[in-house]
Amino acid sequence: MKFLAIAALCAALTAPAAFADTPTTPIADVQRGTMVTVAGIVERITDEDEFRLTDASGSIRIYVGPNWVPAEVGESVAVNGFVDDDLVMPREIYARSLTRADGTVITFDRRYD
Repeated sequence: MKFLAIAALCAALTAPAAFADTPTTPIADVQRGTMVTVAGIVERITDEDEFRLTDASGSIRIYVGPNWVPAEVGESVAVNGFVDDDLVMPREIYARSLTRADGTVITFDRRYD
């Protein structure tokens, strides 16, 4: 029983580091209707539940609703989520998680699914 508790604790502690090693997609290469992980700088917060993320290849809108944006302008983050498949609107990622530079992972309630 002790072994299982120790194994679970080790898995929980290494999860943020493992996520940080996940390959990211340049924002310019993000395809509609896919799951992606993108990394960049929070360019601006456009609403309480939405922000723009930018990298060297471009920028994209990130939706974290119904949650508040858990990052500051200028902060480096990685976002994992689903790219909206709506062809009329600009590309947008519905975030499932956000990872800060220190490895802190924030997961989002996905009521928009």
